[in-house]
Amino acid sequence: FYFLLLRPQRQEQARRKAMLAALKKNDHVITAGGIFGVVTNVNTDADEVTVKIDESTNTKIRVTRSSIARVLLDEHSGESSK
Repeated sequence: FYFLLLRPQRQEQARRKAMLAALKKNDHVITAGGIFGVVTNVNTDADEVTVKIDESTNTKIRVTRSSIARVLLDEHSGESSK
């Protein structure tokens, strides 16, 4: 039971915690709501991240760190900057 259910869940939680702890400026992310953006500021004290979602109008949103669903890899971020 432990190896089938609990251990994989704990490993996934540890990976997510490490991903959120490693967030830094200029990371390309996807929020839980499906919004693509680039991290412009990480405020660890307030558990808050500022994400730029539009380059032309410089639109930024503030979200909680836990609402970041995924950090995109460098290969994806290179495509979005072209």
